Amino acid sequence: MAIKTFKPTTPARRHMTVSGFDGIDKKAKPERSLTVKLNKAAGRNNTGRITVRHHGGGGKKIYRIIDFKRDKAGVAQVLRLEYDPNRTAYIALIQYEDGTKSYIIAQSGLKAGDVVESGAGADIKPGNCLPLANIPVGTVISCIEMHKNHGAQLVRAAGEQAQLMAKENGYAQIRLPSGEYRLIKLDCRACIGGIGNEDHGNIHIGKAGRKRHMGIRPTVRGSVMNPNDHPHGGGEGRAPIGRSGPVTPWGKPALGYKTRSKKNRSERFIVRHRNSK
Repeated sequence: MAIKTFKPTTPARRHMTVSGFDGIDKKAKPERSLTVKLNKAAGRNNTGRITVRHHGGGGKKIYRIIDFKRDKAGVAQVLRLEYDPNRTAYIALIQYEDGTKSYIIAQSGLKAGDVVESGAGADIKPGNCLPLANIPVGTVISCIEMHKNHGAQLVRAAGEQAQLMAKENGYAQIRLPSGEYRLIKLDCRACIGGIGNEDHGNIHIGKAGRKRHMGIRPTVRGSVMNPNDHPHGGGEGRAPIGRSGPVTPWGKPALGYKTRSKKNRSERFIVRHRNSK
């Protein structure tokens, strides 16, 4: 995917870049039967308390219902690729032979007019979905199930890809984008190929207003707060934090502090952690 730049008509425009949206149907409206209303929560839970900071505002969004399970066997044709404001990856609108339509995450190289297939007998080509037991070792995969019939949970973001490293004792060993090696049962499904929109990580936002359009509010440094608001706060003028290392607003170490429980049930499925050397 190409990245579009602009003439420096303003300081913000000088460094701003956007996706070129190659192969994306920018005029098409989302399939109405596959959309639902999306209410804003501004980072608040059901009691009104803020549980996720720096959320609020932003443009209106309609949620596109994505078929993460891909449990409908058969062949489908890709009608078009679309932009989805709810995720970094592009999505593809597909139509099965019986007329049923659904949205799927668009794999790299997928374009309008292509044919995708779901099921154990599907070919090994981008966009097809099949059980890990039927995928050859060494294949690049994405949209991976962690549990059978739960739908894709791993490797769904733009430009990400995993690799099937080995198969033994009913489990597949998969190398995830983080570097973690994980065991997943062979009856779980995965899609062939990596996720499209690979240049998403190279986009420069350019100005603060664009972040506000995304529903992200400003982040204030703790060192400019009062002591009752943040452990870094207080002091006369610009003062050091007064600690051996930076901490979160709740006093936990902010750098290198491991929060994963050693008693986690999924620990036995991790062959190598992402931070292992």
